[in-house]
Amino acid sequence: MTAQRLRMDIIADNIANVNTTRNAEGETYRRKVPVFQEKDTSSFKKLLKARLGQDSSAEGVEVVSIAEDQSPFKIIYNPSHPDADEEGYVEMPNIDVSSEMVDMISASRSYEANITALNTAKNMALKALEIGRG
Repeated sequence: MTAQRLRMDIIADNIANVNTTRNAEGETYRRKVPVFQEKDTSSFKKLLKARLGQDSSAEGVEVVSIAEDQSPFKIIYNPSHPDADEEGYVEMPNIDVSSEMVDMISASRSYEANITALNTAKNMALKALEIGRG
């Protein structure tokens, strides 16, 4: 869940900077993307699942870094822009709002699915406790 939440934050940051031609370093803003990797769970739980013959491959993901997309900047002609070059062209961030929105919906749905699974597991545990009382 935390990986998807961070993914949504990064996407929101990209959308917010879609027109940022100069960041704090004086460079054009580059799209940021999270880099995921499978969580390393070399633990008792993983060993137990292996012994029981259960699949332990789906342990989740974590964000290991936030990379900058190296695709080329969008070049627009706007001679009145303060960051325009001698010919009147401006480098705009390499962000496509449409694809960012698709990524945002995907991250949001993944986050919601994780919450649903967590709530289902919690409700099942509560029901199991009720069975023990009765």
